[in-house]
Amino acid sequence: MSQISFARRALLGAIAGGAMLAAAAPAFAQGVVNVYTNREPGLYSATLDEFTKATGIKVNAIFSEQGLAERIRAEGANSPADVLITVDIGRLQEAVDLGIVQPMQSKELQANIPAQFRHPDGLWHALSLRARTVYASKERVKDTAITYEGLADPKWKGKICTRSFQHQYNIALVAAFIAKHGEAKTEEWLRGVKANLAKRPSGGDRDVAKDILAGVCDIGLGNQYYVGLMREGQNADQKKWAEAINVILPTFENGGTHINVSGAVVARNAPNRENAMKLLEFMTTPEAQRVFANVNYEYPVRPGIEVNRLVASFGPLKADPIGIADIAKLRAKAAELVDKVGFDR
Repeated sequence: MSQISFARRALLGAIAGGAMLAAAAPAFAQGVVNVYTNREPGLYSATLDEFTKATGIKVNAIFSEQGLAERIRAEGANSPADVLITVDIGRLQEAVDLGIVQPMQSKELQANIPAQFRHPDGLWHALSLRARTVYASKERVKDTAITYEGLADPKWKGKICTRSFQHQYNIALVAAFIAKHGEAKTEEWLRGVKANLAKRPSGGDRDVAKDILAGVCDIGLGNQYYVGLMREGQNADQKKWAEAINVILPTFENGGTHINVSGAVVARNAPNRENAMKLLEFMTTPEAQRVFANVNYEYPVRPGIEVNRLVASFGPLKADPIGIADIAKLRAKAAELVDKVGFDR
């Protein structure tokens, strides 16, 4: 059984066995931290176990794919939530916009997390990084370097696959494009990429690799960690999809690779605020950062941590310097432009 499969089963088993909030320990008891997360349980179970061993603080975890920020808001002042761990800058910003977070200032977090990857007022902190990469057919694509701008080049006409551009991963990319080039050039770029599509946007990032193997398209957008999950997972078909592609780290012209984050906020009414702080600090230790790198094939947010061997084979990552908080501010405009050009239609 793979490490992530074991970890996922361990946490799901704990939840089924009564590790829900207020079940294994009183929600307001000393030595407790209550975590809401919509990330894969397997990614965090090992880390949370190590946190408990190191600190003696018990972790109560609830996992749900959707609606946790809204749940915290609905619970109000009586919410037992201390920490919300989530994916994508959009969901982190949503928590801020819903008014459910409080600022956290920590010398350790400031030292461990580059300023680019944390809110300037400490409202959220990245825990790991993901790159928006290009999947390219090993058989049909000889290019080893591609820019995001170049995806609109007519040479790719009928050769690009992607999931919906209204999906949070692509919205963040479009928002970054606006920050780089402004709205007018971004609209022009979107129309160019749309003209190059081999099919209507659908599915997820793994489906892009599937379509490339099937010859539907030659290139497509996908996060780097899906390749690791496909290649090292138990699904034989997905292994074939991953083996059919090369991963290219595209860059903006005169810039770097677009980066999104997974991160955490401390709930506004956290009953165990100090323990929440300790958990976030623990998740930026070298030990925890190596879990993100090796279990989920993400890039560590803390500089100097070794990247997973497979991910390292994609080449050195040169992250674009634009601040994630600046990208978050442009997400609504990005969604508007995607709809304006009818990208998904």
